[in-house]
Amino acid sequence: MPPVSGVHDAMRLRIATFNVENLSSRWRFGDAVRGESAAAMALADFEQSSERKAAERSLALTLEDDKRQMTALALAETRADIIALQEVDSLRVLEAFFANYVHRVADIRYGHFRLEDGNDPRGIDVALAVRRNLVAPGGAVRATSHRTVSHADLDVHDRALATLGIRPADPVFKRDCLMVDLDLGGQPLTLFICHLKSMNNGRDDGRLATMPVRRAEALAVRRIIERRFGAGWREANWVVAGDLNDYRELIGPGGVVVPAGPSGIDPLFEDFAANPVAGLPPHERWTHFHRAWSETLGRIVEEHVQLDYLLLSPALAARSARVEILRRGLPYRVPLDPRDPDRSIAALSVRGDRYPRAGWDRPKASDHCPVVVEIVLGEDGPARRSDRTPGSPP
Repeated sequence: MPPVSGVHDAMRLRIATFNVENLSSRWRFGDAVRGESAAAMALADFEQSSERKAAERSLALTLEDDKRQMTALALAETRADIIALQEVDSLRVLEAFFANYVHRVADIRYGHFRLEDGNDPRGIDVALAVRRNLVAPGGAVRATSHRTVSHADLDVHDRALATLGIRPADPVFKRDCLMVDLDLGGQPLTLFICHLKSMNNGRDDGRLATMPVRRAEALAVRRIIERRFGAGWREANWVVAGDLNDYRELIGPGGVVVPAGPSGIDPLFEDFAANPVAGLPPHERWTHFHRAWSETLGRIVEEHVQLDYLLLSPALAARSARVEILRRGLPYRVPLDPRDPDRSIAALSVRGDRYPRAGWDRPKASDHCPVVVEIVLGEDGPARRSDRTPGSPP
């Protein structure tokens, strides 16, 4: 937690967000098999269901170990002081994962883990991990769930939601908005960790059909922040962190950037928070790659988009130092540079720019990329970007 050179009582921190993709202790969600084991299981025949379940569990454990080694490498590479996570099954699994995977490869030790059960029917929740010695003795890490807050409570219900059968009294968050207040020795910081409604409804119109739900969630996050800080919300130190499951532009083959508005997350951008990723070159502004057959277009569609965000308050945005998106945990099928015209298997499979043992489609760290932002707390003026050598440890 080193001070910024020449600035009194200033603190530079690295904050990361990462959707770790189903960090789970369970091999089935209801009647649906996990995607990682479904392909191999489809090739096998079993006389008894008990044999099938035993085989699936063994296969899932093997695949999980390969995947989680890479997930841990991605987290270690962030060198983050504070990590917001999405798609975590339970606090027990989170602590076991850090103890047995992350701490075996990372130079930082984490503690102060927080997770509250949210509304997702699969049980995937948002969570927090904080560098063990970041919080001063006697300091606090206070987590507040908003899983029971309704549309009516935050005045975000509208006609579009009613058309979808959503009532004012229904919970607004499909997972949660976990508010975490950190007391860093007199330097307050509040995180709002989110995982908004997915765009996937199995059809080409998935994004449009689910957009009213995400818009209500995004507006709800904004209302929570405005009520939490009152008239001083612009000057407060807060970060909206997580997988917001929508984008405002998309990058097509050749690196062509196309505006993609309106977006379900627009309420968080309109005279409100700042997206530091917007300062990167256009071809680098993405955290997720989507490649699928479009029945409407009758062809394969490829898109690089930003789904994962660290949105900063105006006060923090004025002092943010740098942003990184870490992509070595993606499978080889993902072109890391959207501008590269050669998307062939022959070209992509020999890149050598992924973690050891990464596969064509799996194993992988996740289908999302970690995003890392450096911020400065407790400084009167803008942070000087030359105060820290790029690549040096936090």
